[in-house]
Amino acid sequence: MYRNTYVEIREDIIKDNIKEIKKAYPDYTYYIGVVKGNAYGHGVYVTKKMKEAGINYFATSSLEEAIEVRKYDKDTPILCLEPIDAKYIEDILKYKVTVTIDSLFLAEQYSNSLFKGKLKVHLKLDTGMNRLGMKTKKELKEVISLLEEKNSFFIEGIYTHMATTGIHDIYYDKQVNTFLELIEEIDLNKIPIVHLGRSLTLVNHPKLDFVTGVRLGIILYGFNGSISIRGGFKGWLSEKKREQFLKKYHVSQTIRQNDLKLKTAFCLYTEVMSLKKVEKNEFVGYGAHFVTNKDILVATIPIGYADGMKKSLKYVSIHDKKYTIIDVCMDMTMILVDENVKLHDKVEIFGNTISIKEASKNIGENAYHLFIGVTSRVPRIYQEKIEIKY
Repeated sequence: MYRNTYVEIREDIIKDNIKEIKKAYPDYTYYIGVVKGNAYGHGVYVTKKMKEAGINYFATSSLEEAIEVRKYDKDTPILCLEPIDAKYIEDILKYKVTVTIDSLFLAEQYSNSLFKGKLKVHLKLDTGMNRLGMKTKKELKEVISLLEEKNSFFIEGIYTHMATTGIHDIYYDKQVNTFLELIEEIDLNKIPIVHLGRSLTLVNHPKLDFVTGVRLGIILYGFNGSISIRGGFKGWLSEKKREQFLKKYHVSQTIRQNDLKLKTAFCLYTEVMSLKKVEKNEFVGYGAHFVTNKDILVATIPIGYADGMKKSLKYVSIHDKKYTIIDVCMDMTMILVDENVKLHDKVEIFGNTISIKEASKNIGENAYHLFIGVTSRVPRIYQEKIEIKY
């Protein structure tokens, strides 16, 4: 680490989050840890700690991601959520990857492939997202018949993806009903893993009786999905309107608040690389957009938009005090500071003083984008059981 810019990942926090989730929701057999996008920017190294805490299946977006996970975990099953071309069957089997079958076309591809061993598959149904999956009973039955003809496939799972949380809309219920219609001629008892839910549907809806697994994404990384209910007259009026909507459309039971005690494990740090006194009427940064109206002190830090730094973050923290961002370049950022700031002082971009939620609000994007936005050129440093202030 030649420039002192890095992400600190608290492994013990991730483990504690998983234990807390399983304690609160103990009725699933399969807890599928979604580690796509480099484990939401945390690095797939964390899969080791996830397994220790009780995750018994992983999910990635691509075969490349699954192969990366195998560097740290040799045996835990991995489901690839996107279809993989059957021409990569040898690598799929070599790295013990479970494939998603989302169409009759893909099922035929695999059925016509020659390979040794048995391939685990999960069937993907499209219940409304219109992204991936089978939309008709006819196609689903044909796929199952085709796979069952040969002794080379094990239909281990069936799933769909929910487009909304179903808190303020009818779409969750619609998708559940569509799923049940699609599988009404299938014996789910023969399929071990049935998974519809993701992080937010887990906390917002009671468990469906026929479901055996749940995909855990952003919740693993510290977001419990609990919704604040507004007070006052506006809050009361909003609740009344919501009650009328739920009653009118017969929306199933929803849960907006929970007591999950989760923490974020992701902190982005750098240091003061340079301090420069800038006189009144001088400018700072590209385009000469920032012109001083008085003498100021500018700190330059070794992090820029090539690392995922954004001017819209508004400020950084040094010694628990917030300082305004002046400009962000590709590799460096200039900060308006005071005489309390010294060369090589530690700078927090977000994490403890500036929470993930606060930083997400500033940039106008959710935590997914914030985590993923920190690029791979920023090293991840893994820590466990260190002193930290919350």
